[in-house]
Amino acid sequence: MESALVVSPGRLFPPGGGHIIARMGKSFDERFVSHELVFDGYVAKGYAVQVRMDDGQVVRRDYFHYSGAAVILPVLADGSIVLIRNYRFAIDEHLLELPAGMLEAGEDPALCAARELTEETGYTAGSVRPLGVFFSGPGTTDETMHAFVATDLTAGEQNLETYERITVEVYSARDVRRMVLDGTIHDAKTIAALGLYWLSGEKE
Repeated sequence: MESALVVSPGRLFPPGGGHIIARMGKSFDERFVSHELVFDGYVAKGYAVQVRMDDGQVVRRDYFHYSGAAVILPVLADGSIVLIRNYRFAIDEHLLELPAGMLEAGEDPALCAARELTEETGYTAGSVRPLGVFFSGPGTTDETMHAFVATDLTAGEQNLETYERITVEVYSARDVRRMVLDGTIHDAKTIAALGLYWLSGEKE
């Protein structure tokens, strides 16, 4: 019988699983002198905003809002790490990275991570544990990235979107570490999630 998904609190989260990064609670009117929606896209909204600095100066900034995302680090029983090679049109490159995806409205990040794992790799996880939360690019966006590690994996079939071009590759932890250091892996969320995993005291 297939085991049910178990989500555990994780070491880098406060007791009870609360986020280590709180979402901003202030409204646009509280945060900005002015704001104008200039781009309303499928995954992001872009605003031209004016921000009052601590010296009273008002400066213009570009601000992009995302609903958030989840990245998941799949670890097999022997310690090997499951990566994907994913075509990224913005840089016209097939990146070696961890499975990840955008949160749907009101979606639990852990369930999003587990869903993306299965869709992109075919693996299902018996256990999903949070590693931490971080901002992906706070110079221009409020996007939060929720990182998880997946264990007790069962292999299956991918369920890709029609536009996705993803292949699955499995590497030893040693090889993954080497590829981060030599630049073979140069996707920020993947490097961040791996760092959280290794720093949390898991197997290297």
